[in-house]
Amino acid sequence: MFGRTVTDPKLPGARPSVADPLDRPSASTPSGPVPGKQASVIGPDLSIIGQRLMLVCKSTLIVTGQINGDINGREVTVGDTGKVTGTITARNISVHGEVKGALRAETVTLFATAHIDGDIVQKNLVIAEGAKFDGRVRVAKDPSEFEPEFDVAALTASSAA
Repeated sequence: MFGRTVTDPKLPGARPSVADPLDRPSASTPSGPVPGKQASVIGPDLSIIGQRLMLVCKSTLIVTGQINGDINGREVTVGDTGKVTGTITARNISVHGEVKGALRAETVTLFATAHIDGDIVQKNLVIAEGAKFDGRVRVAKDPSEFEPEFDVAALTASSAA
């Protein structure tokens, strides 16, 4: 009434809440997403494929579909159904699905369902029992090794060279 949004699903006319694409509470709070916090989602019905493809996400990126290309992001989560072929560079990377390529992050978390085929450069690494990993791991000597690049013009110039 009076322009308020009814969110209680038991009440008539209520709008259903949007479910988390990974069916888990947001990492930001135990109760759900923080209002105003942005997240981009590559859903399970979406595949992004291209030559020299680079995705840049300045907020959180959740991949439950397929990407053949590199990713630069602040926080990247590869969901249970997610598949990435390429390098992922982010401050924080969480993997539940498959990655064929390098992971470069301050913190890398591999969950029990993760399948990684590639090297990991990190400052902090968490590997759950059951995760599958084939590659090398090393601690980054300098933060620039895992710092994502958000300047699209610089990325375009470096990929053209």
